Amino acid sequence: MGSRISVASQGKPVHFGLAPLCALAAIVGIITGCGAWLFRAMISFVHNLFFLGVVSIHYDSSQFTPAGPWGAAVILVPVAGAVIVTFIVSNFAPEAKGHGVPEVMDAIYYKGGSIRPIVAAVKSIASAVAIGTGSSVGREGPIIQIGSALGSTFGQILRLAPAQRIVLVAAGAGAGIAATFNTPIGGVLFVTELMLPEVSVNTFLPVATATGVATFLGRLFFGPDPAFSVPEMVPLPNTLGAGAFTLLLYIVLGALTGVAAAAFIRGLHLMEDAFDKIPGRYVRHMIGMLLVGILMFLLFRYFGHYYVEGVGYATIQAVLGGQLAGTGLLALLFVGKLTATTTSLGSGSSGGVFSPSLYMGATLGGAFAGLLVQLLHLPLNVPAFAMVGMGAMVGGGTGAALTAVTMIFEMTRDYNIVLPMILAVGASLATRRLLSRENIYTLKLVRRGHPVPRGLHANMFLVQNAKDVMETDVPIVPAEMRLDEFLLLPENKGAIRHVVVTRGNRISGVLRINTGIRQQFARAQTGVTLGDVARMDFTIVQESDAVFDVIRRMSRRGVTMALVVDVPNKRTVPRPQQIRGVITKEHVADSVAKTVSIYPR
Repeated sequence: MGSRISVASQGKPVHFGLAPLCALAAIVGIITGCGAWLFRAMISFVHNLFFLGVVSIHYDSSQFTPAGPWGAAVILVPVAGAVIVTFIVSNFAPEAKGHGVPEVMDAIYYKGGSIRPIVAAVKSIASAVAIGTGSSVGREGPIIQIGSALGSTFGQILRLAPAQRIVLVAAGAGAGIAATFNTPIGGVLFVTELMLPEVSVNTFLPVATATGVATFLGRLFFGPDPAFSVPEMVPLPNTLGAGAFTLLLYIVLGALTGVAAAAFIRGLHLMEDAFDKIPGRYVRHMIGMLLVGILMFLLFRYFGHYYVEGVGYATIQAVLGGQLAGTGLLALLFVGKLTATTTSLGSGSSGGVFSPSLYMGATLGGAFAGLLVQLLHLPLNVPAFAMVGMGAMVGGGTGAALTAVTMIFEMTRDYNIVLPMILAVGASLATRRLLSRENIYTLKLVRRGHPVPRGLHANMFLVQNAKDVMETDVPIVPAEMRLDEFLLLPENKGAIRHVVVTRGNRISGVLRINTGIRQQFARAQTGVTLGDVARMDFTIVQESDAVFDVIRRMSRRGVTMALVVDVPNKRTVPRPQQIRGVITKEHVADSVAKTVSIYPR
């Protein structure tokens, strides 16, 4: 794991050592952390200009937007934003449309970590305009895509190998989410659960470095406080019976949010399909945002705030702080946010789904607890249920269960909520999987024909030894033996055979007997010997060698077979009698299949 850099010439990929790669990830973290501040400033500028008619970059998203000077004409603010967003996205980077994370995952799994550099600029401008003009989307998806695009750009400029370019893409994503929410652990877990094809020191350290640096800068810009201010609460009663019953209610809430998460996932894609039937990108997005504008104005007219516009943090803060506890209103806001978000993204907006998920979880959890308090007079803490609902909605919708639990804890700094959160997130994820096997990120990719793994399984076959994978039924025959004679032996009829050919006391080649060879040489008196058709298409490995090293050795040498030998010294030339078995690509594939089969589908 040294700091060496080996550079291949003539356009071949560059391989960085771990230390230089971490240094590069730190640079990505610095730029992403600064980019998070700039992105928020852009949102603030657009929001203040379009809603209040003032020029300022000072805007607290945790406070409700006051009434603007436009009156009912505020309905047209999202429509104006739709025109600008459609123009930017259509003309400069179509992949900036939507909530961003699926595009990053697509780049990781299908494009070798390549993202066009222009995406970072286009995504930041388009999403800032969308959020600032009232589109019901989040700001975490854009900053994830922005950070990923920066990491990919560095990797492309330096001609990094795809594997290391992917690491920088993931590092940028983790840095973006950590800087946005002040959640360094959540940022690392988000990337680990959703974006890293494999987890090791070589991938984890660069991601952790970028995330840590971005969090540090985020705290300098936005302060050290958590994303939401939560009063001291007791989510569980101290008595055994009451505590167990309350935990059961949290599990029920988790199942309920699982249904809501499935409705969000399906509803988003139904909206996309419905709006795609409307001709014209500008028309469909303007219609969608007109509907959002009408909903936003009606909520202001009858309930005093725009509520569903933008990221919605003010509503979340009000629910967690106990200022917004009406059961009917919370249920209405859940339905309103679900409608506004699916309409915004379905019609062509640019923004994330994480913040809307937090909003829907908070309102649904608060409404659930409030209803039980009203009907059954149970002594429940409504903000606690709202907080658990946030985590359950995020975990169920995204499939990132560990991320959901950790990020809600980091965003509220309330450790007492962790136990009910874990149970609710588990129930939510299980329920959503019953109703929709794909999460909100992967369903978009599956519809595109680009499925991604459902989970990061450890490659258990890689830690096996060669002796665990090898085939031991290996004929060792002299080169002088005729091929047709060998094929007529009873033990060799019908089966695929891997043969070791010898001359005297040394190995002279290998041969794979398949159907084609049988048809060509069986019963044919050609005089061809095994030595005539044997090839030096093999490498030598030890019984104790890890399968990972066997595969790498076969790949580097361009061979299809490894002879497994038992020799006391690796420098000793192996003899035929020391051969214990062979490993081919088929054996590796069988081993992979056996280890993967232990995981339930």
